[in-house]
Amino acid sequence: MASKPGLFTEWPWQRLGSFKYMILAPWVAHSTYSFVTKGEVERDLLSFLIFPFLLSRWIHNQIWISISRFQTGRSKHKIVHKGIEFEQVDREANWDDQILLNGAALYVVTKHFPGISLWRTDGIIITILLHVGPVEFLYYWLHRALHHHYLYSRYHSHHHSSIVTEPITSVVHPFAEMLIYFILFAIPLMTTALSRTASIVSVYGYMTFIDFMNNLGHCNFEIVPKWLFHIFPTLKYIIYTPSYHSLHHTQFRTNYALFMPMYDYIYGTVDKSSDDLYEASLKGKEERTDVVHLTHPTTLQSIYHLRLGLASLASKPHTSKWYLWMMGPISWGSMLLTWIFGSTFVVESTTLNKVKMQTWAIPRYSFQYLSCKRATINRLIEEAILEAEREGVKVLSLGLLNQGEELNKNGELYLQRHPGLKIRVVDGSTLAVAIVLRNIPKGTKQVLMRGKLSKTGCAAALALCQKGIQVTTACKDEFEKLKLLLQAECASYLVFSDSLNVKTWLVGDGLSEEDQRRAYKGTRFIPFSQFPPKKVRKDCTYYLTPAMKIPKHLENMHACENWLPRRVMSAWRVAGIVHALEEWDAHECGDKMLDIEEVWIAALKHGFLPLFQA
Repeated sequence: MASKPGLFTEWPWQRLGSFKYMILAPWVAHSTYSFVTKGEVERDLLSFLIFPFLLSRWIHNQIWISISRFQTGRSKHKIVHKGIEFEQVDREANWDDQILLNGAALYVVTKHFPGISLWRTDGIIITILLHVGPVEFLYYWLHRALHHHYLYSRYHSHHHSSIVTEPITSVVHPFAEMLIYFILFAIPLMTTALSRTASIVSVYGYMTFIDFMNNLGHCNFEIVPKWLFHIFPTLKYIIYTPSYHSLHHTQFRTNYALFMPMYDYIYGTVDKSSDDLYEASLKGKEERTDVVHLTHPTTLQSIYHLRLGLASLASKPHTSKWYLWMMGPISWGSMLLTWIFGSTFVVESTTLNKVKMQTWAIPRYSFQYLSCKRATINRLIEEAILEAEREGVKVLSLGLLNQGEELNKNGELYLQRHPGLKIRVVDGSTLAVAIVLRNIPKGTKQVLMRGKLSKTGCAAALALCQKGIQVTTACKDEFEKLKLLLQAECASYLVFSDSLNVKTWLVGDGLSEEDQRRAYKGTRFIPFSQFPPKKVRKDCTYYLTPAMKIPKHLENMHACENWLPRRVMSAWRVAGIVHALEEWDAHECGDKMLDIEEVWIAALKHGFLPLFQA
């Protein structure tokens, strides 16, 4: 929102939320019905193609968003080396409003200009000339006017709230401002329509051109090659670059041009550092990564919740959305492509106290880890560890199923294969145990273990017995396993029983719905697994998987980690960061555990905070 919102700041359909798309439903239905029922001569192809064109614009913008986020997560060619926060994601969540506005206008206009041809060369030439002349010229002066204090504080400051731009930043404006831009860009379209020289190619081509150039100028990495300006020197005045427009968002009073810098050169508003920033962005700046967290997608829908997916979904905890099932072919297609050609990819980059961190993802889903393809998955994880080693990464933490005991013995397999690894491999179990112990309410005398007993669950059970808290398990094999690890004086606190007369449950993977229904009202389900249990009861309390709130000064955190809330990290991810900050030299995988209290105190020291206060 602008600092002093002016008139018509709010979009007309803002209060409709997700139902705003319904405003186009009558138009879509009418144009489709008319096209199907009318004869070939009477059909209005332009009107019928509006809805597919709007969808293509949405896809076009989304491709730019994903590519830009992928590049800024891994590329050395970033222009502004700062982070994006959740506030910016929320502010830019309505980027598709301008597509709705354009769609509604197109449906109205086509009613007065039916029968437009597919191609007309004269109309295309007129559109190009009108854009280069009146549109670029008028936009330049309009843009300068919007930087006057009165208009800037009421309208344009909303756009400039984003110092680090993303492609969709280009279309995030108050309604009144966007309406003026719409009228400006309508000059070539209305001129060709009134002169009967418009065509489907000129109308949709011009709008696609505007989308392309807007996205290009607002992606935070340099993409325009230098050789292009060497071959065609005059292009410097005809086409802007991402670094050129980025200066407008950091300096504010320079580089006002729309897409053609020549007007800045003519009127003396070009930033003097434009060429230097362009050269520096192309050259890039190498940044060594200190910590890598190795994760993987969970469900087929989880690809849309990744930072590289849909920004609005990525900024919220992962929950199933009904409309994503309609994108099933895309989901299955992406899984097939990653299965055939995929390799580990960078999901996001963050920074804490000058420690550079990245999240990498194995291109396999949770259900694939449970199949017979474990050798392939182990190879992908091993390759990721070796790649991180070559890049000088200090610590790699294993997230989700990448540290399964059956898969790789909690990461020990890779140390056995490569005993000389300099990179420290961390499974994060010690910090996870520390969090589980502190989630248990004070004064608890007895806990019940349910679900599969992992390394974390085993360590938590032993720690509780050592504290004099009774641990009950109904699995004979797990009971015997824990009993062998316990010291004689603590063995009496481990009980083998099928009784559910306990209101504090420590749960792992595989907790059955039947067991949950048998639990007493008010039971607390505290997971020690990386995956949360399915919520069956409304009268019981379900804790989050072991996690901690991140420090306020951790930068570039604008996506949620799976089902966790905003600015919350899983214990396994936090453990890798703390390991690097403390410069611990030991691995933490296999059967090895660190000192629970030492790890917990270290996490608090570096600004991580508990989610629950027991």
